Amino acid sequence: MDFQIALLLGQDGITNGAIYALLALALVLVFAVTRVIFIPQGEFVAYGALTLAMLQAGAVPATVWLLAGLGAVAAVLDGRGALQSGNAKKLPGIVGWNLAYPLALAGVLMALPVKELPLAVQVLLALAVVVPMGPYLYRVVYQPIAAAPVLILLIVSVAVHVGMVGLGLLFFGAEGQRTPAFSDARFEVGPLLVSGQTIWVIVASIALIAALYQFFERTLYGKALRATAINRVGAQLMGISPALAGKLTFVLAAFIGALSGVLIAPITTIYYDTGFLIGLKGFVAAIIGGLGSYPIAAIGAVLVGLLEAFSSFWASAYKEVIVFTLIIPVLLWRSLTSHHLEEEE
Repeated sequence: MDFQIALLLGQDGITNGAIYALLALALVLVFAVTRVIFIPQGEFVAYGALTLAMLQAGAVPATVWLLAGLGAVAAVLDGRGALQSGNAKKLPGIVGWNLAYPLALAGVLMALPVKELPLAVQVLLALAVVVPMGPYLYRVVYQPIAAAPVLILLIVSVAVHVGMVGLGLLFFGAEGQRTPAFSDARFEVGPLLVSGQTIWVIVASIALIAALYQFFERTLYGKALRATAINRVGAQLMGISPALAGKLTFVLAAFIGALSGVLIAPITTIYYDTGFLIGLKGFVAAIIGGLGSYPIAAIGAVLVGLLEAFSSFWASAYKEVIVFTLIIPVLLWRSLTSHHLEEEE
């Protein structure tokens, strides 16, 4: 390995690490607020990328019908709850968000010549389809069992992951897809040739992390999520709705996943099950941060990306094994240095 190859591998590692950092932050956030180890996080990556690919092919993405189905179930659950509590006046809002939005979005996608739209509009439409799946999924699957033990929530997450992978195969088929790059520019930095899409990935990741920092530091909803992450019971006693916190957390997680998929789709071929491995590598980074530290998780994500890149050069057949083996010393170290805490009732 010479210096130029090391630079190329380092560039790939940092690019992948930027995506893993976003997914790790989403996993840490979801676990801190809801106690859910969100294994389906990677599926939002695949759904975001493949929904955009379907739009660029001129087809109405099948994910919009999944969105409508989740919205219908959420409307039934919320509507029944509103009627039982005597808040019938909430029914128009419940129907409007849970049913009218997905159906209106499907109508817009069928009416517009989506294949001929600018790339930025196609990206926004893909996000409009995939991101609302997050709060719908929380309402339908996780909110009814929010008080369950972490192990039960983990088992449910595995079931949701399997279901979403199966639906991905049904919606998108077994063939992989790539989307056009946001930029075809090339920049020479010494002996290194940096593509415009790589810059897009890194800059977008940094901008999103900065935006999330401002959200948590400056906004009321962000502070509410921080309070819930620190002490769920205390936050509830102060009037912060656990259901609202959960839905908002899943909105952020779905947005991060879908945007990550859109960013990497021009770099690598995305299949219906690609998100699982990507999400697992984000999970490795989150484990390095102890599922509680955002900065350490981000640093761990860059480490995972670099380790993956250099492993692909030295032992490409074992690169996945090497990356996932990183969990073992981290877990061993944490088990020796941390004290056991009883699960919060």
